[in-house]
Amino acid sequence: MSVFIPRRIFASVLLILGVAIAIGRGAGAQTYTIDQARSRATVAVGKSGIFSFAAGHTHEVIAPSITGRMTVDPADPGRSTVRVTIDASALKVTGTGESPADVPKVQQTMSGEQVLDVQRYPTIDFDSTSVSVKNPGSDKLDVIVNGRLSLHNVTHAISVPVTVQIKGNELTASGRFPLKQTDYGITPVSVAGVVSVKDRVDISFTIVGR
Repeated sequence: MSVFIPRRIFASVLLILGVAIAIGRGAGAQTYTIDQARSRATVAVGKSGIFSFAAGHTHEVIAPSITGRMTVDPADPGRSTVRVTIDASALKVTGTGESPADVPKVQQTMSGEQVLDVQRYPTIDFDSTSVSVKNPGSDKLDVIVNGRLSLHNVTHAISVPVTVQIKGNELTASGRFPLKQTDYGITPVSVAGVVSVKDRVDISFTIVGR
């Protein structure tokens, strides 16, 4: 003997099953809030020009104020998302390789209108658009995080190689990538036209989330 199920009841059962499956798939996802006290990014700015070997400095800048969230699904890392915000006004010249007398000048130039113009553009933002995994199933994940970087009121798509490790309730993400200042409307600072900082800067980071 067959049992007849009204279409409306059948449709409702399918909807409930679909919701249950979607919730089940996302059940393993975990959101990590960035720990500002333990997260850092470092910007290395080189020098160029015909007299760069004799004058000028290689500047080192740190970003001590990083906020945001990282959502990771260990069962499907490709569904992970990242949002990071850096307080541009908190960027600090470390003084490594600099004359102590030059540090305040470099700091002022970097924060001022000539470079970052932090009064008008107070944050640097990154939002991921996709994540691809290079070694699924490993304790340490090597991933490529694709996303949009907004700096100096200009936004570009970038791809960042990141190594991710999860231990307990803590996630550590580290990586390195290059950036061209001119891509974001920033003209590299020049001294007398013969010594200048390089257009390309190298950014390394270690971000800890809990």
